[in-house]
Amino acid sequence: MLGRIAKMSFAVYAIIIVALSHLVVIPAYFFVFIFLPKRSMAVNAHKVSRFWAWLLFTLFFIRTDIKGKDLIKPNQAYVFVSNHTSQLDIPLFARACSNTFRFLSKIEVTRIPLMGYIVKKIYITVDRKDRGDRVKSVEKMKSSLLDEGVSVVLFPEGTRNRSKKSLLEFKDGAFRLAIETQLPIAVLTVLNAKEYLPANKFEMKPGAVRAIWSKPIQTKGLTLKDIPALKEQVREVLLQNMEDNGCR
Repeated sequence: MLGRIAKMSFAVYAIIIVALSHLVVIPAYFFVFIFLPKRSMAVNAHKVSRFWAWLLFTLFFIRTDIKGKDLIKPNQAYVFVSNHTSQLDIPLFARACSNTFRFLSKIEVTRIPLMGYIVKKIYITVDRKDRGDRVKSVEKMKSSLLDEGVSVVLFPEGTRNRSKKSLLEFKDGAFRLAIETQLPIAVLTVLNAKEYLPANKFEMKPGAVRAIWSKPIQTKGLTLKDIPALKEQVREVLLQNMEDNGCR
């Protein structure tokens, strides 16, 4: 077991690694933007993101143990949802899923020099304080799913869960999107990322992050009246996976 000082020192090391990794991945993203065909930008940018996630986890000395990958069809567009307790969840998703996808990212991220531009190019951003922008982001997600066949990742809790509860209350957005597009919801349960990079503490440690894919939930034939039941179904899947693996 690492002590508090060791975990804090490891967190500093991780910050340095993230900063240095930008020297590799930022040029790679810009190569995709400038030299590769625009029609394949999402696919190629996702490959860079997956490499970046692999690089980070390797240098963090954190293994990823992902169960149920065979449940996710590589050429199917999904509304992906997951619980969210750690900053590791974002690169973990890239390691867990080979399907090309876009995150819904808050607009504040786009203000980060260089990386903000990259996020704006490859993901969908939203100003949560602006109703008009929220509507536009929904239309962009629908277009990504239906016109491009590119999946979308949403955290139904709306933010990182910093509480002691297993899950926060769910927002309607992911479930409304899945029903309106009639596309399946695929649920990834992240079991223990917060043990290695907690949201409320400046500390980190090496180890093994575990996650589980569940059988996708079909939405064909559902209407907006089914949102509460669909939310509850996804919630139960997440809670059951946590309970079965001793993570509640």
